[in-house]
Amino acid sequence: MGTVDEYLTTLDADDRAAVARVYDIARVLVPDAEQGKGYGMPALVHRGKPLVSVVRAKKHIGVYPFSPDAVAAAAPLLEGFDLDKGTIRFAPGHPLPDAAIRAFVAFRKDQIEG
Repeated sequence: MGTVDEYLTTLDADDRAAVARVYDIARVLVPDAEQGKGYGMPALVHRGKPLVSVVRAKKHIGVYPFSPDAVAAAAPLLEGFDLDKGTIRFAPGHPLPDAAIRAFVAFRKDQIEG
């Protein structure tokens, strides 16, 4: 997989819209984030560290804020979503709440800037 924009071109329209929405919100919060990779996945990178990656898996879309603490910070806003230590999973028809995206991106940004 390449950069975020390249990756988005590989997705069907529904998946592309769902994935791009998370990246778009992250870009508003961290406008200087650059496209790159994190753990081999297309990601937004802030100050040389991965900020967030959003990728389509077989049965869901996975969001990886590269921090279990970032997932935990947003967990109260993610009731009904499948959460794991460092992963948030959702379906295109059941998008993540904007407030939750802002919460984990802001937390991760603060971690990086720490």
